Amino acid sequence: MKYVEAIENHLSIKAKKEMLPMQPGDVENTAADTESLEKWIGFKPNTSIKDGIGKFIHWYKKYYGIEEKNNKCE
Repeated sequence: MKYVEAIENHLSIKAKKEMLPMQPGDVENTAADTESLEKWIGFKPNTSIKDGIGKFIHWYKKYYGIEEKNNKCE
């Protein structure tokens, strides 16, 4: 839901959500230990969901020539 809320906030719209029971293949929680990968490649991502979604929306609109009605995405 954090992803949907971030998209709603950056686009200033409310999504039409239809909450369904868990579907085959759905997982309630997931986790990963990425410490070995971070050490191997020398990089640890630190972009929040809110900022990452905003940057993606800004890029998408710019790439496809969609006018931005506000500056939330920057």
